[in-house]
Amino acid sequence: MIPKRLAVLGSTGSVGEQTLAVAAAHPDRYAVVALAAGRRVEKLAEQVRRFRPGLVSVADAEGAEALRGLLGPGLAPQIAVGSAGLEAVATADADLVVAALVGAVGLAPTLAAVRAGRDVALANKEVLVMAGALVRREVAAHGGALLPVDSEHSAIFQVLTGEDRDAIARLILTASGGPFRTWSAAQIARATVAEALRHPNWDMGPKITIDSASLMNKGLEVIEARWLFDVEPGQVDVVVHPQSIVHSLVEFRDTSVIAQLGLPDMRVPIAVALAHPDRLPLEVPRLDLTAVGRLDFETPDTKRFPCLSLAFEALRGSEAAPAVLNAANEVAVEAFLDGGLAFPAIAELNATVLEALAARDGSGALRDLKDVMEADTWARARAREVREVLAGERGSA
Repeated sequence: MIPKRLAVLGSTGSVGEQTLAVAAAHPDRYAVVALAAGRRVEKLAEQVRRFRPGLVSVADAEGAEALRGLLGPGLAPQIAVGSAGLEAVATADADLVVAALVGAVGLAPTLAAVRAGRDVALANKEVLVMAGALVRREVAAHGGALLPVDSEHSAIFQVLTGEDRDAIARLILTASGGPFRTWSAAQIARATVAEALRHPNWDMGPKITIDSASLMNKGLEVIEARWLFDVEPGQVDVVVHPQSIVHSLVEFRDTSVIAQLGLPDMRVPIAVALAHPDRLPLEVPRLDLTAVGRLDFETPDTKRFPCLSLAFEALRGSEAAPAVLNAANEVAVEAFLDGGLAFPAIAELNATVLEALAARDGSGALRDLKDVMEADTWARARAREVREVLAGERGSA
């Protein structure tokens, strides 16, 4: 068997590390040829020692120098830096590029991978949130495949294998509800960073975990699903499912509903993307439905968790609206993690920036990457202004 060559964008993050764990468990099937990290050079050095990629990328020249010192003369991969380094890894001679960066930084390198004709395993949901129409056009033009890694989108992908896409009536994404599912609005208003990071089911990075607590993560997944599976916005729905056993469902036009189930473990959807169309044997816990006992489903409470409604609003708006919402949310989450905003202010900041976009002139059409990044830049600047106002109000309260 000829090993599948992997390039990983975001190798030292949660999804990146789990991707490499799956690859390491099947050394005859995968060869890691390129890795891109940010500033976690010690972790990257460990990965280089284990997988021996020919190309790696770090955030800056200082990180590159530190990595050389950690690796010593015995290991000498090519070391690239910055945005050029991300693009070099994205376009490396690989069979599959795993896009596991977090946030807007992943858009340009993922587009580069698509334009190079690479198959892309997409965990970086912001890519389709910011530029869904653009990415779909580029995938169609260059012939690569887009394989979802998010557990919910992987579930839909698995359900739809072999199905007539025209028969889809509705995609139903499940949400755990996060750590505040049973909290009152008053309790949520006093939530600490530590409490928001205490996800009941999933092991994820801090930004995604906060998004899960606000249900923004699910909102971003709604936007992603619309583009990933080429459905209309009204064909995507969300239910809260606290056990995180049913990862998502598809309702067909004959009213049949098919679901994908499993214990919450990101290695499973990662393995689905890495091995497609095959399936890997995995050493992960198996689902015992008798032990689970019950599966509950609830309607999302958009009054306590308004970020979900904001995502649907953005999807119904201009092409720029999802990109603007994503950028504003990144600023808001960073401010919350730094202690500068109360938890409910995340949604307040996001809503204010969306309202400001609606008041601007222009159609909000996104013709190319430049348009996307201009919308992103505008949104971040506006979000920082709103953040300062909200932080001041919190300080005077």
